[in-house]
Amino acid sequence: MDKRIPVTLLTGFLGSGKTTLLNQLLNHEDMRDTAIIINELGDAGLDQIFAHSNLAQQIENEHIADNTVLLSSGCLCCTLKNELADTMRDLFFKRALKAIPQFNRLIIETTGMADPGPILANLMNEPVIESVYRLDAVVVTIDSVYGLQQLTDNTEALKQAAVADVLVLTKTDLASAEQINTLQEKLLTINPGASQQQIMHGKLDPKFVVDVGLFDMASQQAAPQRWLRAPIKPRLAQGTLPQAIHINDISSFTVIMPSPLNWAQLKPHLLWFCQTYGKNLLRLKGIIHAADQPAPLAIHAVHFTPYPPTLLQDWSEPTPTSRIVIIGKGLDELAIRKALMQF
Repeated sequence: MDKRIPVTLLTGFLGSGKTTLLNQLLNHEDMRDTAIIINELGDAGLDQIFAHSNLAQQIENEHIADNTVLLSSGCLCCTLKNELADTMRDLFFKRALKAIPQFNRLIIETTGMADPGPILANLMNEPVIESVYRLDAVVVTIDSVYGLQQLTDNTEALKQAAVADVLVLTKTDLASAEQINTLQEKLLTINPGASQQQIMHGKLDPKFVVDVGLFDMASQQAAPQRWLRAPIKPRLAQGTLPQAIHINDISSFTVIMPSPLNWAQLKPHLLWFCQTYGKNLLRLKGIIHAADQPAPLAIHAVHFTPYPPTLLQDWSEPTPTSRIVIIGKGLDELAIRKALMQF
């Protein structure tokens, strides 16, 4: 299986409960081999998270920056003071030099106004980063009370929900059943491929937000079916035509690719696709069964940037099916389907 360190990107709109969720995760015993990068410009700096807590202790080591703390649970936490890629490189090299405790996964917490797309694209463009880290999942917190309004009023909140692998509905004890149901239905229209979890007071089993991507860390096996959930579209009534796509609409759909495929031929076509549609392409995920590859490939792209594919050596399907899930803003689905088939 892929030996790179899995990365969970934790984001969510302002006040949606990221800090509370992160606090609960940090105190869980199953998170003891986890490193966390917290954006100090956000609403969840280290000082705030560990205020009035005796769990944090400064690491006394000449190789460690003064913005790093070690929890009694085993989690290693640092604030983001420089570029994200620089912080990730520093953590990896300090880990290799045994200057910090061993960690086997990384969580990156972003600011509430962050668009996760550029963050993901930036990491994909860093050769050192992509060689030692891999994206496991994007986890997004949604306020059960105010989430619906935030999705309507704020483009950032909408983009966060659209690219998520896991949507965590927070503060469900403060929302009515009708509010929660309406929010869930809205999220299904935005991102039907994401799983949804409901929580109160930030309490959630880590298994729902870490190691939920391409690989099952417990079994050490590839498990892309969790990562690549096919969007479920509501059936139109007989005789009803699809609605026109508006420029601000976010849509999600799956393209079933022809078989057999040749990766050497498909790869430049996907690069062209990203360059052509990148401005409105929020995320692309796919499983490709190629005749010129020894195992299925997991592909991933954000905006203009395709990520190096991952070879799923220990995984196969009863009926090999190559499919690509596309999430974007104002995309013409019919034109894209036609474009992807012409290679």
